[in-house]
Amino acid sequence: MSFKNIVRELKEMTDSIGSVSRRRGVEGKQWRNCTRSHIAPDLPQMDDTAESRWAHLPPELLLDIIRRVEESETSWPARTVVVHCASVCKPWRDVTKEIVKTPEECGRLTFPISLKQPGPRDAPIQCYIKRDRATSTFRLYFGLTPSEDESDKLLLAAKRTRKATSTGFVISLVADDFSRASSTYVGKLRSNFLGTKFSIYDSQPPNDEAFQANHSRSSRRFHTKQVSPRLPACNYNIATISYELNVLRTRGPRRMNCSLHYIPISSIQEGGTAPTPKCFPQENLPVSSSSTSLTSSSLSVKENDHLVLKNKSPRWHEQLQCWCLNFKGRVTVASVKNFQLVASVGSSDNVSDAEQNKVILQFGKIGQDIFTMDYRYPISAYQAFAICLSSFDTKPACE
Repeated sequence: MSFKNIVRELKEMTDSIGSVSRRRGVEGKQWRNCTRSHIAPDLPQMDDTAESRWAHLPPELLLDIIRRVEESETSWPARTVVVHCASVCKPWRDVTKEIVKTPEECGRLTFPISLKQPGPRDAPIQCYIKRDRATSTFRLYFGLTPSEDESDKLLLAAKRTRKATSTGFVISLVADDFSRASSTYVGKLRSNFLGTKFSIYDSQPPNDEAFQANHSRSSRRFHTKQVSPRLPACNYNIATISYELNVLRTRGPRRMNCSLHYIPISSIQEGGTAPTPKCFPQENLPVSSSSTSLTSSSLSVKENDHLVLKNKSPRWHEQLQCWCLNFKGRVTVASVKNFQLVASVGSSDNVSDAEQNKVILQFGKIGQDIFTMDYRYPISAYQAFAICLSSFDTKPACE
């Protein structure tokens, strides 16, 4: 059997398995979510009858097949074949997870956990955000610009909620389920009363080794008896975004700072590393009634040592009479929301000029309710998306 025929049969088999799982209540709902977004929660357990044909391939042949698939399918939507390989059975999933590298190493997004892992160091991962004013939702897609054939790949979705004293955004892996008790929930963003300070919360610790008790860094999402015991019941405060007050209405764009509590400033230096989670907690972490106190305090970075991002200062263009930044063609519409974030370092930090001037996150408008988002190491797609969401909130005290 040729290599292409194997891939074709893989697609047909996973489609047939999907039709079976759709008749399984909750599991069927989870599979339907997977068909909407290639990056989605883990697939339901499959029947032994469906596994029998493929589960017993020689390990060397299985490794060679999946490696060739992973190397040949480098972009979406063709990269769905890699996800199909991981959904065949447990042996295939284990080998696929072993072969697929992190975004830092390969510059690609494959599994859901890729959204929590830092981006590549050399070139940014380019995405765009669609805003739906009617439903107050925001969708993050992978790619340069929206496609005409509706083959856009959904990465994350957020829904804005307004309260009397704050504004919040609930972030999910899918665009039709924003429940914090769902397995698709990944985190949230919450503002203060003035909209000048935002806190980013993650549904999991910054990496797989951070499971120490500290109530000051985590908050309860819901009562642990309300959901499956395999779902994590905490939110971890991983970053704080601050917008500088501008009560005098002086001329100039917004000024913002983003403190990343668990990313050391050494991560942007040569040889430095940032926390990189390997899997979601529900995959291997049983959560008990004491789970509301789990946090990553053991790996927290001292206040003076964690990474702080600041917006890159624009220049005033006399002829155009506006503030300008070089977005390298990725932003085409002037907006107060546009920004570029670079590392904020002190004189004592051993960071080269090139790293200080490197844009870590870029966000800007290209059309009506369409914005580009480009990010790189050491932040993840989830962190970048949450930071960009803060720009959508109204800030009367900052502009």
